[in-house]
Amino acid sequence: MPRYALKIEYNGTPFRGWQRQAVLPSVQAAVEAALRRLEPDAPDIAAAGRTDTGVHATGQVAHCDLARTWEPFRLCEALNHHLRPHPVAVLAVAQVVPDFHARFSASERRYLYRILNRRAPAALAAHQVWHIRHALDAEAMQAGAAHLVGHHDFTTFRASQCQALSPLKTLDEITVTTHPVPEGTEIHFFLRARSFLHNQVRSIVGTLERVGAGAWPPDRMQAALAARNRAACGPVAPPQGLCLTDVRYPSDPFA
Repeated sequence: MPRYALKIEYNGTPFRGWQRQAVLPSVQAAVEAALRRLEPDAPDIAAAGRTDTGVHATGQVAHCDLARTWEPFRLCEALNHHLRPHPVAVLAVAQVVPDFHARFSASERRYLYRILNRRAPAALAAHQVWHIRHALDAEAMQAGAAHLVGHHDFTTFRASQCQALSPLKTLDEITVTTHPVPEGTEIHFFLRARSFLHNQVRSIVGTLERVGAGAWPPDRMQAALAARNRAACGPVAPPQGLCLTDVRYPSDPFA
């Protein structure tokens, strides 16, 4: 069976996350339903990351096995036709080697978290940002974030139900930037690593918000990390500001 990699964009608002649910809507179920309009016996698909309820993606990658050989452009067009009206789009399709795996072959994942920092609520990006009205100090948040870069035990910053075998992860980068918007600022948190723990990004951003608000000094991030205790974490940021932007592989299947 030929194997195909799919680059997928979606708005996570109406879904209960990526992973298929028994009765609730999921992104995986929507893509599999579209595939089975083309091949009724198509097997389940696998993705690079299982995004949570309300989390978005502009660069999710999944792979599927199909019985017939498809020209990638036509498979992409056919899937997008059958995905309507879901807020899901297949951006690119590539035929890959049989041992390619969307999750296990990945060498890096990249996430973006957006905070809208202004008094007025979000109108156009209501489900794409975390709206915070009080002032935030981006430089303080960057100073706090610097304590987390590198190879660490991230027990403090993972969900209690996380199923990863080890809390040890290497965070390669976390960068905090500001971007002007009408009557306010968007604060972007860019994170990249080979892999992340469940709720790691949202736990980090929610805790950094306490630094930006002045409730925590930046070096308290180091103490929280060293505690290796979930109780030392700040609040978990809400899901709607988070987006999986890119998944990297040793050899880009879509090049």
